[in-house]
Amino acid sequence: MSQLIYKEDTYKIIGLCMNVHSELGKGFSEVIYGDALEIELIDNNINYSRESKFNIAYKGNLLPHKYIADFIIDNKIILEIKAISTLTDSHIKQTLNYLAVSKLKIGLLINFGEDSLKYKRVIL
Repeated sequence: MSQLIYKEDTYKIIGLCMNVHSELGKGFSEVIYGDALEIELIDNNINYSRESKFNIAYKGNLLPHKYIADFIIDNKIILEIKAISTLTDSHIKQTLNYLAVSKLKIGLLINFGEDSLKYKRVIL
């Protein structure tokens, strides 16, 4: 059986997201959940950056637009948050692309828009 990468860190983050969803419920915009999650990260002394920008290259050229990560946790986990009715394969593919651009190995895709919090671990 394989080990989960950053198992304790990802469980902690998912738990904090559950706290936010439990308090706010569904129906808010993504930015509101991000603001609440930022409070949880600060209160739990978790090192993070919000809205970090990553360059994207195409045929050796840097594109003028950048990928903006919702959160980077401890310089090792991408946290992509959504507030939509349901997650789709395109959201997973988007997170995989973000992992490739950032050179990080794991992403958490979190959806606050459903009756209960939904999440996916995405591994590059």
